[in-house]
Amino acid sequence: SDVYKRQILTGSLVRLALGVLTDRLGGRLVYTLTMLAAALATFLLGWAETYAQMLIAALGVGLAGGSFAVGVAYVSRFFDGRKQGTALGIFGVCNVGAAVTKFVAPFVMVAFGWQATAQIWAAVLVVTAILFWLLSKDDPVTSARHEGKAPLRSMKAELAPLKNGQVWRFSAYYFFSFGGFVALALWLPHYLIGVYGLGVKTAGIVGAAYSIPASIFRAWGGMLSDRVGARMVMYWTLFVSAACAAILSIPAGVSVAIFLIVIFILGFFMSLGKAAVYKHIPSYYPDNVGAVGGLVGMIGGLGGFVLPLLFGWLKEETGLWSTCFMVIFVLVIGCLIWMHASIRRMDRAAAPQAA
Repeated sequence: SDVYKRQILTGSLVRLALGVLTDRLGGRLVYTLTMLAAALATFLLGWAETYAQMLIAALGVGLAGGSFAVGVAYVSRFFDGRKQGTALGIFGVCNVGAAVTKFVAPFVMVAFGWQATAQIWAAVLVVTAILFWLLSKDDPVTSARHEGKAPLRSMKAELAPLKNGQVWRFSAYYFFSFGGFVALALWLPHYLIGVYGLGVKTAGIVGAAYSIPASIFRAWGGMLSDRVGARMVMYWTLFVSAACAAILSIPAGVSVAIFLIVIFILGFFMSLGKAAVYKHIPSYYPDNVGAVGGLVGMIGGLGGFVLPLLFGWLKEETGLWSTCFMVIFVLVIGCLIWMHASIRRMDRAAAPQAA
């Protein structure tokens, strides 16, 4: 658990830096180097002999999580605004890889040992990095820079949008939709065991089943954002998520059947919200997708690190398992109020210009 949390932390903190590097150097180069660095850390993880060495190696493995900011900046440059939501939604399905690893890695570990498992995963990463370098191409902006048709912008220009409140509002959405999703995926098996008395194996299967379809539906969220608008998708996400969190916050609890139905509905809409957030970014900041996407991803990833700790602390202090959903409810309502107030303010500012 500590190893996994450190991977999440590293993957979160490096997203801003990797996003800025992608804007400046191009996703093809940065993505390849990130995969190779993560492969090296994964290989060294298999040679760790002490707990401290394992934690240090896990910090390096977390670079793989930071690659999401690289991919967003890279992929978005190949598509116009009408298709960016769909493209980024499909790219976001990559989150399912973590759930697949939860299924497959234990079988490999039983067959070959945990050290060999780390080395096999490292080898796959190296092969993937080589294939990506050979089969991919530079994005249009990077190609234009190599040809001398587009200048390299200053670091000040790269980071300028980060002072906008709108960027931090998008980050709050992602703190809930991505960070909350990761936190619930980690917390769900403990919840099912503690509240409903499910066995460890059954609870683990439900937790993995929760992660896979919710990640896949992110692609549909991207397509919906292209068709009806990311703002509408976010509204639906926040409204339905608030209703689900309110139901699950009832201290007396609900039956296990109702719980599973509601939690899967919540995960589904959180996946739509994740896609909608990243549809906003290239629409508002087409020249700074790496920096803005990196910051938004960093805040979301920190949610996945901080929220499970908060869930555990609240459970110990109150004795109520449902406090985790009370936290989610507060987050959703906060995002909904902030979003609606900002949209109303923008509409009022645009009205005189339209007139």
